[in-house]
Amino acid sequence: MQPTTAQLAAAMDHIRAAPRDDAPIEMLCRRPGYGKRDFLPELTLTVDQGIPGDRWTTSPWMKLADGSPDPRIQVSILPSRVLNAVWLDRDTQPHPGDPIIADLDCSYANLPVGSRVQAGTAVLEVSDVFNDACVKWKARYGAAAKDWITERENVHLRLRGLLCRIVQDGVVTLEDRLRKL
Repeated sequence: MQPTTAQLAAAMDHIRAAPRDDAPIEMLCRRPGYGKRDFLPELTLTVDQGIPGDRWTTSPWMKLADGSPDPRIQVSILPSRVLNAVWLDRDTQPHPGDPIIADLDCSYANLPVGSRVQAGTAVLEVSDVFNDACVKWKARYGAAAKDWITERENVHLRLRGLLCRIVQDGVVTLEDRLRKL
């Protein structure tokens, strides 16, 4: 089951009403390999290793010129309201793999590039890399969900979420809230 364009349009007011700060964290996920998900009560976040045990260290989708993982994509934060709009069949569709799912307004207006977010005892910096949803997003949640992310009138909302660099090591738990610094 994949959302229709009409269903996604109907979700927009609810998505736009997400908290701008002090956002509850709903899920934490580590990706040990392609298509694999570990849902955990806490994640360790490190400047050097990203999320230890996550595939970012071994097979990131963006690399630096020297072949090392691009730190601008260490952690992604997906708004829970967007996840709920697209992930309609939780029994057969895989979780998108974002390490942090939170009820947060991820728009450029709320969190411009370079903004910092406290995630437990860790600090994240919002990257300049736009998360435009990969081909896997389209395969899992449909063409309407992929197009919705990149529609001109929606790009400023960053519906696919934030990509972040870790700037301070720490631990984030499900009891923590994301707070703007």
